[in-house]
Amino acid sequence: MSWYFECGPEHDVVVSTRIRFARNIAGHKFLSKENNKDTSEIINIFKDNKIVPELRFIKLSELDDLMKNSLIEKHIISRDIINQENGAMLLNNDEDVCVMINEEDHIRIQVMKPGLKLEETLQEAEKFDNEIASKVEYAYSDIYGYLTACPTNVGTGLRASVMLHLPALRLTGRIRKILDVMNKLNINIRGVYGEGTEATGDMYQVSNKVSLGTTNKEIIDNVKTVAMKLIEEERKAREFLKTRGVDFEDRVYRNYGILANAKKLSYNECAELVSMVKLGVDMGIIKEINSDKINRINIIAKPATLQKCCKKVLEPMQRDIKRAELIKKIINE
Repeated sequence: MSWYFECGPEHDVVVSTRIRFARNIAGHKFLSKENNKDTSEIINIFKDNKIVPELRFIKLSELDDLMKNSLIEKHIISRDIINQENGAMLLNNDEDVCVMINEEDHIRIQVMKPGLKLEETLQEAEKFDNEIASKVEYAYSDIYGYLTACPTNVGTGLRASVMLHLPALRLTGRIRKILDVMNKLNINIRGVYGEGTEATGDMYQVSNKVSLGTTNKEIIDNVKTVAMKLIEEERKAREFLKTRGVDFEDRVYRNYGILANAKKLSYNECAELVSMVKLGVDMGIIKEINSDKINRINIIAKPATLQKCCKKVLEPMQRDIKRAELIKKIINE
């Protein structure tokens, strides 16, 4: 089963953990200076599958738009890489390990896990990083560390992030104050798809701002400290919501009623409903659906993934109708 269907530690608040290393290959220009010949040379290093043989080599130009967008929706690849003519990736069957090739840097090593698993995810990412480093030479400076296209990645090249579901902080009106405080702690807090995106479905991504002048452990410890504080504040807010009694329970169940019975659902409406229903499940209010089904709905409801499941391109209205049908089916299984 793919990682994004599973529940991990602190899953009532933490959806997933991601560790990403930015790396470039010595002797090759950064992508901002490269031409197609240069990016083809980077591709050729990896396409024979000898660098990381346990991963499949996939050229993104060989995938259709729905598949590429579905991979973005599941956070397996970034939006930036699909615009690269020679973009590619190395991917495992569970889709929790992906090495993006020719994104912003030559290599982006990425490992994802359900729940809060920063140390475990870092350990696995370091294994793949060391495996690649044993076969190619990275661009590295004794003064600055790993050299990267973006200055914020220079140093360790590590970006550690945690995806959190924070609906109670929004409902109690505390979310903005909490996030403003956290943003002062050398931490980025962004929407579900990273910089410049909205917090769809009350999902927030917490990650380190820089990797220069610090160590992998220090980065992990800092991100974990902030994540644990957000978990604590979200749980406090949920306890407060419980004091509202039947009024709050009624609100939760009204959202569940729409999700379970609607004839059509747009993605944005669905995300809002699922957020409230997940909150109800995690608070023990809703018993008719479990976390596993919530995870499945979260994935299948996304526009491109929905169409991949249906094996055809759908018009917006068709998507909304099919989304409601599939959600009802999952709930009633």
